[in-house]
Amino acid sequence: MTVRYSGPDSACPVYCCLADRNQTGSSLCQEVRAPAVDELVARILLKALEPDQIAIAIAALDEIAEETRSLEKQWALRRERARYDAERARRQYDTVEPENRLVARTLEKAWEDKLRLVDEIEQEYRRWSDREPLVLQAQDHAALRELAENLPAIWHSETTQPEDRKRILRFIVQEVVLDQKKIRGQVAIRILWQTGATSEHQIQRRVQSYDRDYGELELVRERITELNAAGDMDRQIAKILNDEGVRSARGKLFSYENIWLLRHRWGIPTAKINGVAANPPRWPDGTYSVQGAAAAIGVTAQTIFDYLAQGLVHGRQSTKGQPWQISLSSDQIDQLQRRLQRTRRSRKGAS
Repeated sequence: MTVRYSGPDSACPVYCCLADRNQTGSSLCQEVRAPAVDELVARILLKALEPDQIAIAIAALDEIAEETRSLEKQWALRRERARYDAERARRQYDTVEPENRLVARTLEKAWEDKLRLVDEIEQEYRRWSDREPLVLQAQDHAALRELAENLPAIWHSETTQPEDRKRILRFIVQEVVLDQKKIRGQVAIRILWQTGATSEHQIQRRVQSYDRDYGELELVRERITELNAAGDMDRQIAKILNDEGVRSARGKLFSYENIWLLRHRWGIPTAKINGVAANPPRWPDGTYSVQGAAAAIGVTAQTIFDYLAQGLVHGRQSTKGQPWQISLSSDQIDQLQRRLQRTRRSRKGAS
């Protein structure tokens, strides 16, 4: 993939595959916004180089180093044996009488075979040495631990340039492969590390609408329906989805406006106990609405909210955003009306 820039002032980098368009004149093969990919790869890189991960890696490398030392001893014995056999064959050839040509030719061939075997073993040893991982020394361990401690600060420092981050990345990561067609609504990411290991990851694609390209469509519809049926309001549903790690079509956090629009699009009614109707003076269980309590006492709705805050009246909401259900007896109404009259007389006298 190559990089191109889009958006206002061409400020947003995009990874795109131009092979099909360049070779056949067709449309772009794939196009993936770079920031989310870069952020994920950087996060995975820093996670892999955290102190505890480095400690695990060092322990694993120490085990590999111990195995390598054991194999090295076996190779040393094998090489030494091959050289000894070749030297022994040479001595046997040197001791034969020149006139005994048949024996001499036989011993010479045996010597040559032993020398050829020595060469083959040495070549095998060199190939094995090239494949074996580097054995770390004590000072290497200390350097790696120091790197793990300092790398996050270096990576996020304002003085660290993008070119520096790329150099760090190339030391650890060999290749990153992107595929936005493999999983619906997702960008599949495969990281090939310099060690030869691979890891698989996904990020949600940023799309413009809640259609077939939005990979979380069914999940979001199901969760909104469930939470709405449980009495949660739009703001609460948005928070729950955000806490669960679900993101909107554009890859951002959900807002209550998102939930309201999706409910109306999918025909999911409001969770308010009175639906979309105005609050009645009293609810079926005999409790008062804010408006009903205000009318019964003879005050404004704001005064009822003040009473609730001061504990002069008591009410409940099944969830935040639902209408208040206020418990009021006749005696409480009389007491609050008398209190209101005293307050008015006091204010009138003071004036």
